[in-house]
Amino acid sequence: MTQKHQDNIAVAHQRIAPIIHRTPILTSDSLNIITGTRLYFKCENFQKVGAFKMRGAANAVMSLSAADQKKGFATHSSGNHGQAVAMAAKLTGNTAYIVMPENAPKAKIAAVESYGGRITFCTPTETARKEACDRIVEATGAHFIPPFNDWAVIYGQASCAKEIYEEYQNLDYLLCPVGGGGLAAGSILATQTYSPKTKVVLAEPENAADAHASFKQKKHIPVKNPQTIADGLKTSLGSLTFPIILGGATAITTVSEDEIIAAMRLIWERLKIICEPSCAPPLAAVLKNKEQYKNKSVGIIITGGNVDLSSLPF
Repeated sequence: MTQKHQDNIAVAHQRIAPIIHRTPILTSDSLNIITGTRLYFKCENFQKVGAFKMRGAANAVMSLSAADQKKGFATHSSGNHGQAVAMAAKLTGNTAYIVMPENAPKAKIAAVESYGGRITFCTPTETARKEACDRIVEATGAHFIPPFNDWAVIYGQASCAKEIYEEYQNLDYLLCPVGGGGLAAGSILATQTYSPKTKVVLAEPENAADAHASFKQKKHIPVKNPQTIADGLKTSLGSLTFPIILGGATAITTVSEDEIIAAMRLIWERLKIICEPSCAPPLAAVLKNKEQYKNKSVGIIITGGNVDLSSLPF
């Protein structure tokens, strides 16, 4: 961990503190008994826009000069990052252009609209998303806010784990989901800074296991045709996030669709909170590998709560 990373995480957290929530950390005796471990759930489903994405988007937006901010912001997102950029634009009095796949959850589309985001729909492929966003940037001059592969975004996401370690210094493990890797990379950098003895384990759907394959083979392998209920984890790792993950994660655990749904249901039933499917892989990973986590202290980041209530998987 370089001093540069440490300083940038601290500056990012200070910069965004006025416009984000410091989210609570919940525990559950029943889940501790079920898993045989001590679980600490960092509830980013209570974050503004209902997801950790607000941290990275806010830092990226607030890092820009006032003149650049006035040009507006553009991004592509299946939902949570788009909501975050729309909210950050609204808070700074600017325009957000959000490219969303046409099959994005209705709740996330409605939320982006409610924050004033101007939505452009595209076919649900990474190429289509990027091409549509590039056209908007060229036409409007808006500043592109990457969903994950950006230092300002990564440092903003790192503030989540930083807050965990400010309350719990001696965790054995920290688990978070991995899609594009912004939260995963930020969590690794924050762990190396504030709790270097803690092991970071990432969790990913079997049906979108590009990070697991990339980690195992030590080379970047893009995701191909991901079919998972965890819609926020369908993205490939980025050129910035992959090296951080390769050098800093202890392991990447894959979980099945049934395991994701079962873990999601447990969170609803035992913690009494709403979470979306993309949140569930870390708890699913603990349930799948109970012996590894037995009698350990484990932090889990609940990444968001923007779920379509009309299409629950249980």
